[in-house]
Amino acid sequence: MGGDVMLTLCEPKYEDLWFRQRMLADEETMSYNHAWGGTIPWPESEWEAWYDYWIIHHEGKRYYRYLKNPDGQFVGEIAYRFDDSLQQYIADVIIHSRYRRKGYGSEALDLLCQAAKKNGISALYDDIAIDNPAVGLFLKKGFAEKYKTEEIIYLGKEL
Repeated sequence: MGGDVMLTLCEPKYEDLWFRQRMLADEETMSYNHAWGGTIPWPESEWEAWYDYWIIHHEGKRYYRYLKNPDGQFVGEIAYRFDDSLQQYIADVIIHSRYRRKGYGSEALDLLCQAAKKNGISALYDDIAIDNPAVGLFLKKGFAEKYKTEEIIYLGKEL
């Protein structure tokens, strides 16, 4: 792969939210989430409030983008949000199962860190199920283990 840029960031339009719904409902895509119940129902009745919160009135505390491949297909999402209880920014990278093992996750994490840094965020964190293969990716990208339990590993990176 080498440093080829394969992905572009795209702020989703409201009518593009079908892709997030499809991802959250896809068992293979959401398999990493098995510890928290797997797939997530996301009916259209919830889209408007979500869109308002994440895209329109993000207050600088939330960031959300789709990832597009060179063919113009949505392949995943990146996001971060400020967690009030932890007082930290939590990272989110999901690549649709159909597009995994192409290097997209690695590039997506780079793009998320770049966006967060550009927006004045000094560090990103994520709690990942201990058996999730993404743990290796985060470590390779400079995230360090902060602590772990039997269920999760908590990682962080200074930007």
